[in-house]
Amino acid sequence: MMIDTSPLASMQRSLRQCLSHMAAMLYHHGHVLETVSVPHRGLDRREAEDIASATTEWQTCEKVLVNSEAASWNEHNRLVLTPLGRELLFDMFGEGAADCA
Repeated sequence: MMIDTSPLASMQRSLRQCLSHMAAMLYHHGHVLETVSVPHRGLDRREAEDIASATTEWQTCEKVLVNSEAASWNEHNRLVLTPLGRELLFDMFGEGAADCA
């Protein structure tokens, strides 16, 4: 089996790793994936800062996701996944993880 080492494949692996770490950090701090996967919800800045103060990985993952346009800060200043981020999340965790119940 040949491992794809292209820049696109590398970026997708990085995004998937960040989404996986983000999911774990959200759960650890009492949130669910819908917190960031539903566009009108999102994680507010204070909540993001609370998670960032508890783990060094949060800021790195947030930066990677925002810089790659897999996540963004919405008009209510809340962190949400973009369609790209939702698609990757769906691929990784299934439809229930990326859609509002």
